[in-house]
Amino acid sequence: MTNQQISMKKIFVYILLLFSCSVTAQQHYIAPTDSLVIKKLSQWQDWKFGLLMHWGTYSQWGVVESWSICPEDEGWTQRDSIHGKTYNEYKKNYEALQTTFNPVNFNPDKWAAAAQDAGMKYVVFTTKHHDGFCMFDTKQTDYKITSTKTPFSTNKKSNVAKEVFNAFRKQGMATGAYFSKPDWHTNNYWWPYFPPKDRNVNYDPKKYPQRWNAFKEFTYNQIKELMSEYGKMDILWLDGGWVRPKYTIDTAIDWQRTIKDEQDIDMPKIAAMARKYQPGLLVVDRSVGYEYENYVTPEQQVPSSIFPFPYPWETCMTMANSWSYVPHDKYKSTNELIHTLVKVVGSGGNLLLNVGPDPNGEWDTAAYTRLREIGEWMKINGEAIYNTTQADLPIYNAVYFTQKKDTSAVYILKLIKENDQSLMNGVMFEITDLYKNKFKHIQILGTKIILPIKRYQVDKGVFNMKIEINDGNAIKELRHAAVFKLIK
Repeated sequence: MTNQQISMKKIFVYILLLFSCSVTAQQHYIAPTDSLVIKKLSQWQDWKFGLLMHWGTYSQWGVVESWSICPEDEGWTQRDSIHGKTYNEYKKNYEALQTTFNPVNFNPDKWAAAAQDAGMKYVVFTTKHHDGFCMFDTKQTDYKITSTKTPFSTNKKSNVAKEVFNAFRKQGMATGAYFSKPDWHTNNYWWPYFPPKDRNVNYDPKKYPQRWNAFKEFTYNQIKELMSEYGKMDILWLDGGWVRPKYTIDTAIDWQRTIKDEQDIDMPKIAAMARKYQPGLLVVDRSVGYEYENYVTPEQQVPSSIFPFPYPWETCMTMANSWSYVPHDKYKSTNELIHTLVKVVGSGGNLLLNVGPDPNGEWDTAAYTRLREIGEWMKINGEAIYNTTQADLPIYNAVYFTQKKDTSAVYILKLIKENDQSLMNGVMFEITDLYKNKFKHIQILGTKIILPIKRYQVDKGVFNMKIEINDGNAIKELRHAAVFKLIK
């Protein structure tokens, strides 16, 4: 590949990335100025790998989280007639799930140990999804896990969010609170006077300002509880991007169909309060952009990127097919999950991998197996993942590059498919003048093998380089992704 080809490829990929995530986030990312937030953001970028959990009363039915009570004609909002023949009957039965929710096998210490063993560095837990059911002991509503209406309220671990956060902190992991800005249970968002028509507030906030202000206060108070009563918090992960100031609508192409009214909940006030209790807190106001979306969160995809994105980002992705528990859900293979992690980190992002607990408070055995196997790979190759940045080298042929921030080490990560023997033919990649003379040898992580580097100049300042591995037994031991460390 010539210098001109590389330059053209860089331009093309940069154009692609401008459309790969929310247009608003792309065009209106504002970097933080608070020194503590800047420091925390840098730390977060070093963590690379985290756990997300969607859990609520909906797990009892094994249906999509919250969306089945939303009256939109979309695939993810479909209801089944088993739980209600009409919308009102279905919603009534859905909300009555509170009276039967009793996850007696809930053991957050087991989850935290599995996540820590997998090499995860932080957790984001759903304290409240769009349906409004709270997995924490809020004082603002009785629609919560600790209500006397909920059987689990008598359990000593009934304040689920607090138990989760404490368990993961004991494992040395950072914590984040997922919180839905829209709330389809409170009368101040879906006012019973009007039927809900879609995901939005079902009345005009400008026409009924007193009701909207009551909703703003409700939201503020719940976030205040989470920030002031649940220990050290690193991330406030806000979902429901259609609850946003209307001034963003002209550039928010993805949301033009759904944003219909001004839904400003006063994020400056919320963020200031949250950071008063949690200095340096990362606020992730998803898909809204501007100063309260400290990093961007592409969902269920790894954005195409050969050269670094101009802002911090995190792919959130399910380990199975669904965000919440679905019986007999199909889990991605360990090979696919490790490949996703390598692609994300090798493209400059973090991976937030989701698991949905079942109604008894357990994970599927497949989730534990996947995390254990990811952990086995990370224990050997984690140095190429943590505390790294994307190396300024072209990605192709399933080869990714990372480097330590001080560029003291560069890592080549070669994806290996199941039962793939292609490494027998070596690994070919390109490298530029920046790295040509700095490194002399290559070490295969997990082995004692040190290999020479063979260079073939193909253009001015551009070299083809080839790693030849002569030890067939070593190749057989490499799994999922082989990591080569360039050393001086």
